Amino acid sequence: MRRTSPGLLAVLVLLGFAVGFAVDHFLTVSGQATFTPSIFLPVLLVVLAVVVVLLALPVRRSVHGGTRIDPFRALRAATLARASSLLGALLLGFGAGLGTFLWSRPVAPPVGSTVATVAVVVGSIVLIAAALLAEQFCTLPKDPDDREPDDPAE
Repeated sequence: MRRTSPGLLAVLVLLGFAVGFAVDHFLTVSGQATFTPSIFLPVLLVVLAVVVVLLALPVRRSVHGGTRIDPFRALRAATLARASSLLGALLLGFGAGLGTFLWSRPVAPPVGSTVATVAVVVGSIVLIAAALLAEQFCTLPKDPDDREPDDPAE
């Protein structure tokens, strides 16, 4: 399994940004209030970040300590880490899009909306960082006997 590429994360941030900006724009055009994320969303993102790192720690200990761990458990931890980084990138863009729309309006946004939007962006950054760290924990060290398929045999 390959690591999550920064390019994919950047594309997802841009996609989330466009969706977040468009959602607030269409709500405003239709005469409704702008979307304000729940304050529990950033809390949930931080809790998810902690869980992802805690699930990856036994895999790291196994890799560096030599103890045996179930490979399916390691794969689940790595998959959760990757999915969390992708979710964090989408929500980072979405929160940034909501915030950009709010701050681009001629009327000052309410403090509650601003705090909730900034909290979503910060929570998403924490989730991305924790997920990439957990993905690093689940990476096996390069074996000196391994060679690339196109390398000539010695």
